[in-house]
Amino acid sequence: MKRVQFTETVLRDANQSLMATRLPRDDFEKILPVMDGAGYYSVECWGGATFDSCLRYLNEDPWERLRRIREAMPRTRLQMLLRGQNLLGYKHYHDDVVEKFVELSLKNGIDVIRIFDALNDFRNIRTALDATKKYANTRTVASGCIAYTQSPVHTVDKYVDMCRELKRMGFDTICLKDMAGTMSPAEAEGLIKGIKDAVGDIPLILHTHCTTGMAYMTLLKAVECGVDVIDTATSCFSGGTSQAATETLYYALTQMGYETGLDEAAINKVNDFFKPVKQKYIDSGLISSKSMGTDSRALVYKVPGGMLSNMIANLRDMNAMDKFDEALVEIPNVRRDLGYPPLVTPLSQMVGNQAVVNVLMGQRYKQISNEVKNYFRGEYGIAPAPVDRELQDRIIGADNEPVDCRIEDSRRTGKEFEDARAALGKLARSEEDLMSWICYPDQTVKFLTARRELEEHHVRYSIVEE
Repeated sequence: MKRVQFTETVLRDANQSLMATRLPRDDFEKILPVMDGAGYYSVECWGGATFDSCLRYLNEDPWERLRRIREAMPRTRLQMLLRGQNLLGYKHYHDDVVEKFVELSLKNGIDVIRIFDALNDFRNIRTALDATKKYANTRTVASGCIAYTQSPVHTVDKYVDMCRELKRMGFDTICLKDMAGTMSPAEAEGLIKGIKDAVGDIPLILHTHCTTGMAYMTLLKAVECGVDVIDTATSCFSGGTSQAATETLYYALTQMGYETGLDEAAINKVNDFFKPVKQKYIDSGLISSKSMGTDSRALVYKVPGGMLSNMIANLRDMNAMDKFDEALVEIPNVRRDLGYPPLVTPLSQMVGNQAVVNVLMGQRYKQISNEVKNYFRGEYGIAPAPVDRELQDRIIGADNEPVDCRIEDSRRTGKEFEDARAALGKLARSEEDLMSWICYPDQTVKFLTARRELEEHHVRYSIVEE
């Protein structure tokens, strides 16, 4: 029988896309045992923006969040999204930091690490891959991920060559990450047939979004062409800037004769559980109607779901939602100036923020973010196409060229762990605390200080009670 498996995204990308990753553990913990018996290929529950959001907005330890999910879901593969040398942040980290982060992720419960680089510069995912293999157990899966986009320089042949390289590097699976939901059924057919011919039996995964309305058509065509795993979201958290609905695709594919491994009663229970959760965030305004709708303009702007929800949140905070449409139009212009990078984190935030600044300032590049400056200096890798030379000269000087962000065959180390120990002192109780500080120093200090104060309060209260 034909077979296709499902990765459920509600604990990570679905809520990241619809509500900027503001889903606290208390709002999903009770349903985890049911999810554990649903028969998913994996549950994406960590990585992406979850780490930052836990510390910045949810007052949660991201490592404890992962451990609690692992405890409640012992049978299911837990999956994370890792930005290669960027880890979960917005800059490149030294190799020893990347290796330790991967080690701790596996130690705390992750099984599948989906690794990508925002520029598809695969030199920037080698260290994370090597670390995954080094610390792997029998359940570990290293998934090489390609950030999919369309541009004058992104062709089927180019993507097929990328997949050959990922297989050559030693990845266990390959994922096409269509973060803006712009892949059409025809493009999916050409890509997947070409990739399957090139890489043989290595499992192929398709991740897409409903932003443009293409997702259901594209996923069905992809399955027909031999894709092995698809990413979906429980139906009440599906659609809009999120993924296609788990139950809907289960129903359609089952009728078409595919074996999915899913338990229909369990996936329906999961959706029933999350319905009031979603309604709570609609009522609070955290889920915007703009995130839940279909916008075919994204076929032009190439804006992924998480980028769109964050842009809406930022403009709302600045009382500048009237600039939304103008900022959307500016995004492809900034992207062209930067050499057509795929709009995936951190490049999506960099391009989106610069587009917003250009619009708000009333003049293009009157103010340039440090991240965009570093991009032109070469600190993120090699751009897919030539960047705007005038802008590059303005940032790094006409007589200079971008540096190469990685020197092949060198082991890059720094003093991040030493700095973390000095900064945290007794606030740090574990390697995980140190790693949190390395990734997000200000947020980690605030969180760990609050943790200590809360525990001291409990101690004082206990003494009074006695």
